[in-house]
Formats: sequence, structure tokens, C-alpha cells
Amino acid sequence: MTRAPQLPNDSRAGGVVRRRWVFAATAFVLVLTACTSSEIVYRDRAPFNAPPDAASGLLGYYTVSTKQTTCGNCHAGHQQDWSQTHHAKAFSDLVASGHATSSCYACHTVSENGNGLAAPAGWSTKPDSAYQDVQCESCHGPGTKHVSLPDNKANWPLARLTLTNASASCAACHTGVHEPFAEEWATSGHANIVAPAVNNSNVVCKNCHDGKTVLTAWGVSTNYSERDSTGYSAVVCAVCHNPHGSSNSHQLRFPIDNPDPDQNLCMKCHLRRGEPVPGTSTPHAPQGFVLLGTGGYRPAGVAVDTLIALTTHASLANPKLCAGCHVNAFDVTDAATGGFVFHSTGHSFQPIPCIDANGKPTGDTTCAFTSTARTFAACTASGCHGSQAVAASLLGQIRSDIAILADQIWIDSNHNGAIDAAPTDAGYLAIIKRDHPAELTSTTKVTPAQGAWFNVDLFGEGRFANGDKSLGVHNPFLARALLAANITELQSTYALPAPPVSVEAQVVKALSDAKARSPGFVRAQ
Repeated sequence: MTRAPQLPNDSRAGGVVRRRWVFAATAFVLVLTACTSSEIVYRDRAPFNAPPDAASGLLGYYTVSTKQTTCGNCHAGHQQDWSQTHHAKAFSDLVASGHATSSCYACHTVSENGNGLAAPAGWSTKPDSAYQDVQCESCHGPGTKHVSLPDNKANWPLARLTLTNASASCAACHTGVHEPFAEEWATSGHANIVAPAVNNSNVVCKNCHDGKTVLTAWGVSTNYSERDSTGYSAVVCAVCHNPHGSSNSHQLRFPIDNPDPDQNLCMKCHLRRGEPVPGTSTPHAPQGFVLLGTGGYRPAGVAVDTLIALTTHASLANPKLCAGCHVNAFDVTDAATGGFVFHSTGHSFQPIPCIDANGKPTGDTTCAFTSTARTFAACTASGCHGSQAVAASLLGQIRSDIAILADQIWIDSNHNGAIDAAPTDAGYLAIIKRDHPAELTSTTKVTPAQGAWFNVDLFGEGRFANGDKSLGVHNPFLARALLAANITELQSTYALPAPPVSVEAQVVKALSDAKARSPGFVRAQ
């Protein structure tokens, strides 16, 4: 006699149990329609197993052989995404490396690391296969209470966004000489909360300066423990990386190799104001504009083709665009023995960081721009520059060229950040401030004087805190061409004296170099 399966009494499995019931019932109907006497036996299985480490309440895998996490029984979407990440094979990768030591396992399993548990837990006290790999509870903490009473919000094991508690964040594992992501990030601008920006009445500022608001602006609805709290967050790991998985490399929320400013991860923020508009004459986070060749004021009467002016840094020679230079990993070895010392992750986001005697980044940003004080490894990685010394020499030349052109436009002699009338300041703009001051204050149009001021702030070294600040590297052809064109336009518009012969030679060379750029060398737009 055929016996119908019984509806499971335990409803805590949510959708998983209901799907099993539907499957069993469907099978039963098929049996009846086939007029067979086969007996179907349905045995329900609880939606979670007893935690191997009962004291901690960490559940781990539901089915080890298929890497089905207990959390994934209900959170099927996250389970699928997570299964494609490196976290899902952290244990096997460690074993296969042949370099596993006892200290490694806590970061390659479900343990007290990452979830802020005060005492050793999970694999650290019970090395059960259920705890292999970096699973949901590695960040979210024990799930036993949640699966027992899933509707009780007090039992929701929310992961933490911030890195203020190192043991309860990515910093618990992504740290140390082999993975110093957290330490290097802490030396970067991303780790800083800029008070004037987050407290600005313009709420748009928070879309890039407050980590929590960034996620909201990007449409990220995933919950986390600090979501409803007051206060601001730095641009932490989970702002750029999706912990649950992503179709992009390194679990990034957006690609880094897409030149579309609306899609490129870095340009989601580093692309705010790249050219002047009436009443607003200063650049703001203009790096994406400069890199792509669309930034800066275009002086009238001087042909500077946007595409031709593009530099190699936005060409096919640098497919990762911003990240191609700003995020470069490399190993540091002992100068005497050649032994491993440190693995730099590139998460200081310094393209040419200052280094110590072994070549380890120091976090300093004030050292000399030489190939001995800094590493120019990012410049040679693509094969574009033959050696670090060559790259350093080119940087020196770019800085020199831009300084000559920028100084002809404006020298902030008293370093107060404002254009003062000659003779307090020097250069064309100081003369214009003296003779035609209204040209620098117009709110109805962008005058040639305001356009030149914008370009000096954009490209001139040390001129403006929110300029491009790449020393011209983001786009040297564009930087030199626009500054040269400014000099020509200012001289003509305001009947200014001709620049010195040396400056005039630099003007002619800058415009000629830009026009000679081959369009075929440029990334397709």
C-alpha cells in the first residue's frame, strides 16, 4: 500500500521545508497516476544540526559534502553567492598550500575570528569538519538563537560594518605580514572621516565621505549592526567589497576595468567636479575626469582634442585604470638573505609609496620622489616603463614642466590659497586681479581668468587640496596642454606681456605633444 508522506511538524525551516513537502507530494501524485504500488517513505530532517561547539552556538555547515551552510538553508541567495568566493574554499586552499601551521586555521575556519567572540570558539575548540572554511558565522557570529527563533530581531546575528573592533571585523584575519589589508588601509585616506564633509549641509557630500551613506546611495540594502546607529563610518572594506560575493574580481561591488564613470568603482566617488561652472570655480574629486581626458577648462581658440589628449594611464595599456596604479600587491624580501619579510596588499592606495631599506611601505608620504626612497613597481608592472629609475625620471620631468606653466599663470607667493593682486602674488592671474578683478568673480559666466584659475588648481602641485593631486601623472599630456592653452588665451584676452622665452618654448612643446598623440593608442569610448 502506498503511504502519503506526513507534513513536517517543525516549521522552522521556512521555505526549505515547504519545498521538500512540495517535492514529496509531487512524487506521491506521480506514483498514483502511474498506478504503482511503490512505497514512498518521507523522513524529515531538522533545518539545523546541533552545533559541534555547543558552548559558542556556532552551527557551521549543515551538509559538509556540499558546502551547504546552515544559514544558507533559508538565505539561499547569499549561499549561492558565497559559494563562488574564496571564503568558500579557504580551508582546502590552506591545506593545498603546504604552508599550513596551527596558527593559520582560525582564519580559514569558523572560529572566534571576525565575529568578536570573546573566547576561542568553533574550530579553535572543536576542530570539526562542520567548521571548515570562512562561513556566514565567521562574520555574523553564532546562529543557534536565530534559527531557534528567527522572527525575534534580538536574535538577528548582524555583521559589523566598521573596523573599530578588530576582532569583530575583516581586520581579525586580513592583517599581519601576509595579509596587512587592515594596517595598510588604516594609513589611507579611506580610513579618515572628513568632518567638514560629513557635517556639510549638502547631503550629497555624505554619499562619498560616510561609508554607511555610500552603501545607501549605491542601493545596498543588506543589513548590518551599525545601520540604524548615529555617527559616521569611514570607507571600510565592505563599502568597496561585497562580503556575500560579487561577479566582479575580488568581490568588488563595481568593476575596476570599466571606463564608464557610472560603473567604475573608483570613479563612483573620484569624479565630482572636473570643469568650472558659473559661480563655482574650484575642482572637487576630479581624478576620474582627468584620467579619462574630459576634465579641465578648455580655453577658446586652442584645439586640444579630448581623445588625443588621453594619456596611457587610461589606455588599453592600463586595463585596471585607477586600480592599475593605486592597488598593487608585491612581496618584500630581506635585503641580505632574500627571505620573505612582508606582503604589501596595495591598500594604502599609494601608487608610489615610501619604503624602508628592505622595500616595505612605511606609510610616510613626504619622502623624496626617487626610485630609492619610493617603489615605482606599479609603473613597471605593465611593461610600459623599462625600469623604476626611468619612471622616476619621467615623473620628475612632468613635475618640472607643469611647474613652469603653472607658475606663469599664478604663483601664490604668500601661500594663503587666494589670488592676491600683483605684486603680492605673481603670474598672469595676479596681474588680472590688480587690473581686471571682476574677471575673477563673475557668477554669470566662466571667464578665461576663472578657467585658468580652475586649471591651475586642478593640475598645479600644492595649489589646491581638492585638485587632481597626481603631480600630472593621471594625464600629463592633458595637464600640460591645457595650462599652455591657458597662457595663450590669457595673454590674448587681457593684453598681458609675453611670457619668457623658456616658458613660450614649453607652451609650444606642450600643445604640439598633445596634438601628436595617436588616437589609436586610446581606449575605445
